[in-house]
Amino acid sequence: MLYWFLKWIALGPVLRLVFRPKAYGTDHVPEVGPAILASNHLSYADWLFMPLTLTRRVTFVAKAEYFTSPGIKGWFQKKFFTGAGQVPIDRSGANAAEGAMKSAMKILAEGELFGIYPEGTRSHDGKLYRGKTGVARLALESGAPVIPCAVVGTDVVAPTGKVYGTWTRPVVRFGKPLDFSRYAGMENDRYILRSITDEIMYEIMRLSGQEYVDLYASKAKELDKEKAKQAEREKAEQEKAAREQAADGPEQKAS
Repeated sequence: MLYWFLKWIALGPVLRLVFRPKAYGTDHVPEVGPAILASNHLSYADWLFMPLTLTRRVTFVAKAEYFTSPGIKGWFQKKFFTGAGQVPIDRSGANAAEGAMKSAMKILAEGELFGIYPEGTRSHDGKLYRGKTGVARLALESGAPVIPCAVVGTDVVAPTGKVYGTWTRPVVRFGKPLDFSRYAGMENDRYILRSITDEIMYEIMRLSGQEYVDLYASKAKELDKEKAKQAEREKAEQEKAAREQAADGPEQKAS
């Protein structure tokens, strides 16, 4: 009930009025039955704008901590995330990935739409990164079709690392459903899982127009941080050398 209140009364109308998001290919999303919406991930606002363009509910999984924090703040946080279409990761499994899979399977088994970001984390530079194979395993185990999805412009509205961005009109594009039933029973074959995931990421790239990098986003972030640290060290060394040279100058003249 809270989900529909936020979508149609409290939050949704404001977002539509202010940002006027555009959507293409919504007819590719089935009116009934389970489906996996596999999207790129540019901003924390993605999970607001993509579901906003559909009449059906879209559910994502989120960290259990969002639903278990104590106090008044924790209560409001739980209500907001629940109302915004997110459910906690099932912690009965051995790890978070298995828990996320269990939660997703429950949603799909109920005939609902499940949203997933195959990259696993937000892109820090606007590029599209290698997808993790969980989306392929989910598709094979559930038998649900995969709808590739691209959200464009949310990184301008809500940039990574900033509270506010600038105004733009977000665009959401849905591709044709991808059917992987031909691989049924092969969910433990890592080569099949990688092939399926790459096919999904290719369709997302085609819809988003992003530059694709065959590297996991988390690894790319680590490499960029290391490059930034190295650049800072080199700059500090250059500044130190410049100061030492400036200090040696007067002494040489005096001699």
